[in-house]
Amino acid sequence: MRIVSYNVNGIRAAISKGLLQWLEANSPDVICLQEIKATQDQIPLMEIEMLGYNHYWFPAKKKGYSGVAILSKIKPDNVVYGMNNEDYDNEGRFLRADFGDLSVVSVYHPSGTSGDERQDFKMKWLDFFLDYINELRKSRPQLVISGDYNICHEAIDIHDPIRNAKSSGFLPEERDWFSKFLNNGYTDSFRFLNKEPHNYSWWSYRANAKQNNKGWRIDYHIITENLNDCIESVSIMPEVNFSDHCPIVVDLKK
Repeated sequence: MRIVSYNVNGIRAAISKGLLQWLEANSPDVICLQEIKATQDQIPLMEIEMLGYNHYWFPAKKKGYSGVAILSKIKPDNVVYGMNNEDYDNEGRFLRADFGDLSVVSVYHPSGTSGDERQDFKMKWLDFFLDYINELRKSRPQLVISGDYNICHEAIDIHDPIRNAKSSGFLPEERDWFSKFLNNGYTDSFRFLNKEPHNYSWWSYRANAKQNNKGWRIDYHIITENLNDCIESVSIMPEVNFSDHCPIVVDLKK
């Protein structure tokens, strides 16, 4: 199963830049989307269906904001929208699809870059998220949790760790949370196979950041450790330019 995760930063804008043509050419089995910023009536669903995808959408209540989706060539047995928490579900941040024993999640973690209030919201979300995932794993023990985590875990994951040491997304408490998360029995699938630096998934639109590869790796396929032996390959696709993020890929064998 090839699973792609992609923060499209507005699916309508990404489609206008060629997202559907890219999907047709690459044809992943499952694609998890974040920051769709649209409702279903604003999306060309028929064109997506013509590419062979079942599609599931969980937009935010606020128009033009947040939202996640899952497109899948394989029809899932079950789809769960949200985490049964109104504060987070109103922002359209969590969508799960079950395929037999395997569950795939598209998640969009909050950003804290707009100020202290949202940073506090993010930290509360992180604690809730970890508790929720640990509880979910009791009934769905094989999880692929794909999406934009809005955190660089290690210094290797950011182009300038020293100057960004006090930036939201690389704060010590965020990085400590990420370590705690992984230590609960989860694997960063990319780092499981690839230990090389200069691999990023997001670049600022400012100061030619992408051309100079001054990026952050904030998008992840996190898997339960019981799937480690199933990881066949991992990759990041910086050449794809429909967003300020790029797609990330994990191939799992069963």
